[in-house]
Amino acid sequence: MEPFVRNFIRASLLWFAVGVLLGVAMVFWPAQALGYRTAHLHANLLGFVSMMIFGVAYHVIPRFTGNALPHRALALAHLWVANVGLALLVGGWMLRVHAFAAGTLLLRTGAAVGALGAGMFIYNLWRTLAPRPRVTPLRPAAPQKH
Repeated sequence: MEPFVRNFIRASLLWFAVGVLLGVAMVFWPAQALGYRTAHLHANLLGFVSMMIFGVAYHVIPRFTGNALPHRALALAHLWVANVGLALLVGGWMLRVHAFAAGTLLLRTGAAVGALGAGMFIYNLWRTLAPRPRVTPLRPAAPQKH
């Protein structure tokens, strides 16, 4: 298993833990629950679910298609970009409860970074799914009859 695949799956599990902790925090501090609910949702859906999908897709799609992942370095960059973008989003939703302007800035930055990560994923898998031209061996020309 590629290291970036393993790290996407590990990130997925860490985001699941963050989502669970936010869920528990909302029960103990209900005054912040409204703002933290969206952070909880993003940690679970974009964190746990999406990171797991990214990792599994990077592992299985090349095997299903028989095509190598065209840009392994892009997949590694995607790991970092996606997680930084999500951290900004989750932090932005939580901060917005206490400091609206600062939270909004983090949200907008996180959304842009997250969209960049999504684009990296789409591009890399799109290229993996693209049919590769088959190389046919050259045959010697048939002798010409006069």
